[in-house]
Amino acid sequence: MTDFSELIDRRHTNSVKWDVKDNELPMWVADMDFRTLPAIVDAIQERAKNGIFGYEEVPQEYFDAVQSWYEKEHNWRPETDWMIFSTGVVPTISSSVRRLTNVGDNVLIQAPVYNIFYNSILNNGRHVLSSDLVLDDQDAYHIDWDDLEARMAEPLTTLMILCNPHNPVGMIWSANTLARIGELAAKHHVVVLSDEIHGDITAPDKGYTPFASVNKVNEQNCVVAVSPSKTFNVAALHAATVIVPNEALRAIVNRGLNTDELAEPNSFAIPATIAAYTKGHQWVHDLRAYIEDNKQTVAKFVAENVPGVKAVAGDATYLVWLDTSKVGMSSDKLEQFIRQETGLYLSDGTVYGGDGREFLRMNVACPKERLMDGLNRLKQGIAAVK
Repeated sequence: MTDFSELIDRRHTNSVKWDVKDNELPMWVADMDFRTLPAIVDAIQERAKNGIFGYEEVPQEYFDAVQSWYEKEHNWRPETDWMIFSTGVVPTISSSVRRLTNVGDNVLIQAPVYNIFYNSILNNGRHVLSSDLVLDDQDAYHIDWDDLEARMAEPLTTLMILCNPHNPVGMIWSANTLARIGELAAKHHVVVLSDEIHGDITAPDKGYTPFASVNKVNEQNCVVAVSPSKTFNVAALHAATVIVPNEALRAIVNRGLNTDELAEPNSFAIPATIAAYTKGHQWVHDLRAYIEDNKQTVAKFVAENVPGVKAVAGDATYLVWLDTSKVGMSSDKLEQFIRQETGLYLSDGTVYGGDGREFLRMNVACPKERLMDGLNRLKQGIAAVK
């Protein structure tokens, strides 16, 4: 068992997450406070011993490792010929938007959703079109299917960015749901770009379904982006894999990635990814259990100690979506208020669109002691609201 309870001081390490005041506790950006898999560190150190860091190619061993991981962990064996190396999921999304759509086209999303999607769309001269997710009386989100199809049917809608599993609400889409999305997308000639970066982080008794694995319709009309970055806390290594089963579609995406200079690895990305995907199975299983326990701790603590706040249940990601609609303050102001009052730094839900203005996002991928510190600060901050 890995010891995820170790408190690691990350201040003064050029960390985006931890570049905060000394009294502040950052629980915002999706970056874990756990050391990565030891085998990854070993692989990086071994590569560094060579002392030469010239231009590199991606070996077949890399793609074989990706294939093996998805077969063993997610019951899907993508062909290695479908795969393209990329320096990241977000760069892949932006490149794909440029290649698969035209300026002025609509790119469909499902708000509230990862805020960087908006940047990838708007910065490239396309329009954001959202079919907002709907929160029901059981505190679960669902798709408004009539609205989704109506927006897909708009002539200028050419691409849908799917978050699978969904960030920030933690939703794992069922195979039936993914099949229905795929059917509608094919019907209305909309390509699905599925961001599956959080797919490995699910509750121990749950699993996510890769979009392309559902059926042939989905398989032939999608671009799937995966990465070890969230799973193993190695975002700064800049490694991702783009999986495109359709040959014609793959050629377009591949040309975009190469034009944008996103298809060449750094010296540590390849050995680190191979180590992760060949030696990281048990580590990830232990991680899932620890994170799920943290999420249950949050739900229980909030229910018993933080009036007006409720944790929305989600079976994926290490992010907790906190409903603050009864607190009486919009989430952008509430996030700032809590930070000023207690030093707790959460994500303002407003940036995710949809009903995010009534939510805060909390990153719980941290040691239990640090989590409890954050929860007590949350309690203090909410109590101070007048």
